Amino acid sequence: MLTWIVLTIIVAAIIYAVVIFNNLVRSRQMTNEAWSGIDVQLKRRGELIPNLVESVKGYAAHERELLARVTELRNAAQALPNADVERRAEIEGALSVAVKRIMALAEAYPDLKASTNFLELQQELSRLEDEIQMARRYYNGSVRNLNTLVQSFPSNLVAGTFRFDQRKFFELADASEGAVPQVTLR
Repeated sequence: MLTWIVLTIIVAAIIYAVVIFNNLVRSRQMTNEAWSGIDVQLKRRGELIPNLVESVKGYAAHERELLARVTELRNAAQALPNADVERRAEIEGALSVAVKRIMALAEAYPDLKASTNFLELQQELSRLEDEIQMARRYYNGSVRNLNTLVQSFPSNLVAGTFRFDQRKFFELADASEGAVPQVTLR
């Protein structure tokens, strides 16, 4: 009789550990998927930026420093490995600020502001910024769930045994970097 009780407890513990392990795997996969969503949106923005820069170049020739900075930040963001979330957030935040400065140039150049090509790029960039914000929120929610499982008892025992690590949130260095650019369409 005692053998059956011990055996039942051992089987229940193993089943419970398997359930915890599967939850950790599911959470890790959701976090990976969420990061992929951010990465896709950032790549789409990275592909849009050269068109935006070219569109502005003809109108704002004396703004070469800003345009060069945007190109430099775009290239730096694309060169970073996906695993470096902190550095990627830092560079993408700086890129957002620089792109907002380009958008502000439109106010100083009425011909640029009236350009159909520029207006379409502005609209697309605005949509992309919204999608990046949504992807960032989804990723951070997935990271929160994974980190909670990794830190909570008893799942932390399984997480430690199978080397499930916490992830870093995709945070911006400056809260103003997260604001969606104001787009004036006329």
